[in-house]
Amino acid sequence: MNDVRFPSWVCLFTVLAGSSLWLGARETQPVAGSSSYKGWKCLCLSNGLVELQVLPDIGGRIIQFKLGGKEFLWVNPQLASKLPPTNGLSADGGWFNVGGDKLWPAPQGWDNDQQWPGPPDAVLDGQPYTLEKLRAKRGEAAIRLTSGKDPRSGIQFSRVVRLFEGSTRVSIEATMKNIDTKPRRWGIWAHTQLDGGRTGGSGPNLLMNAWCPLNPQSKFPTGYDVIFGEKNNPSFQPDTARGLMRVQYQYKVGKIGLDSRAGWVATVDGESGAVFVQRFLFEPKKAYPDGSSVEFWLNGVGQIHAYNKDLVMATNAVENPYVFESEVLSPLAQLKPGQSYAWRYDWYAANIGGDFPVMDCSDAGVVAGPLSAEWSPGQVRVQGRWGVFTPGKVRAEFADAPGRRLQTLDLPLTRSPFKPLVLDLAVVAPTNAVSVKLVLVGANGKAVGELAKAELRHPPAGNHQ
Repeated sequence: MNDVRFPSWVCLFTVLAGSSLWLGARETQPVAGSSSYKGWKCLCLSNGLVELQVLPDIGGRIIQFKLGGKEFLWVNPQLASKLPPTNGLSADGGWFNVGGDKLWPAPQGWDNDQQWPGPPDAVLDGQPYTLEKLRAKRGEAAIRLTSGKDPRSGIQFSRVVRLFEGSTRVSIEATMKNIDTKPRRWGIWAHTQLDGGRTGGSGPNLLMNAWCPLNPQSKFPTGYDVIFGEKNNPSFQPDTARGLMRVQYQYKVGKIGLDSRAGWVATVDGESGAVFVQRFLFEPKKAYPDGSSVEFWLNGVGQIHAYNKDLVMATNAVENPYVFESEVLSPLAQLKPGQSYAWRYDWYAANIGGDFPVMDCSDAGVVAGPLSAEWSPGQVRVQGRWGVFTPGKVRAEFADAPGRRLQTLDLPLTRSPFKPLVLDLAVVAPTNAVSVKLVLVGANGKAVGELAKAELRHPPAGNHQ
């Protein structure tokens, strides 16, 4: 069948959380320029949708990632504007933890030299990285951050950070080089500290949740492994029916690892509906640090065993701040002297409009309410909730039983990453259609990706709308 534009539609009820016009800052060509953030000299990457503040002087951090006015990353207010001593450690030799996102080697541990015994880490975490602005393609801005050479781990880190026009996507390519005289085996640990406090910092944000697909063939009996803290920490809630791990911030200390294969994890601030997404490629034939591709650490009260001793966590937010860590890890790489290993992962941001789960993730956005499509007299009612990564329009594509596209219909709304996409529409569809697919189309008219797909259902007998 030919791809026919079919403009006829009937709106039953559409929740747009605002105007159907694109709301928020105007997207622009990505730029990289000097800035000041909380008193630090930074480099700012921005494109009118998202903004990154890069702090090369303390471990080459991305110190902040913003969607509009929403700041995702935790920044230590006690250390704002401050720099560590030249040795990269705090005055007492401890961790100069300013927050943000950085690279560490994995696995962590204190049993042998095959484990990284930090933090603290004087070179990779605390000392300056060199910063280079890179020549990039039109529609991109790119930088490279490179660490010093760390004799303890025997490696040197670098990463290229790219920001793109018209999208919340941030591409990060991390490289680990063996600068030692002997072989080294490490994974790359992208360690991201998210702000787990309520707006205004009045307490922990109990509406903060992370969602990550469980591995149905997990080597862990419960689908995840408790690395630190109590085995029965109520913050960790596997939902086997939906195949998802829910991590709910309750200010109880603990850490878990998951051998998740899906390649995404999403953390939702339920107060604002803002979603921080990390995506990566899982490699099933390779070994991972701790056997995990994703790990979560929660600051909070309680006790852990680390650094070869039992530690009781402080009960006040100054010593034990509201921090929610969402961490993704590369496979382990065996490196001969001089060899390098590169690993890429991406960030995205969107808004789903409140405290909702994230059930799935694609190039186009996240699913917070699954797509449903039900026949009613003469039309199909389409419902669901999403957050999108790119400003654009939504297109419905109807197909018959063999999968041939029957009709393409542009829905009468436009969305941006600042606002949720919430649908409750009735549309006229071909009578022989059996499925519908929703596609996000960018401002250039090209498809960004598929948001969802569903079979068309008929209402139960006797249910007349």
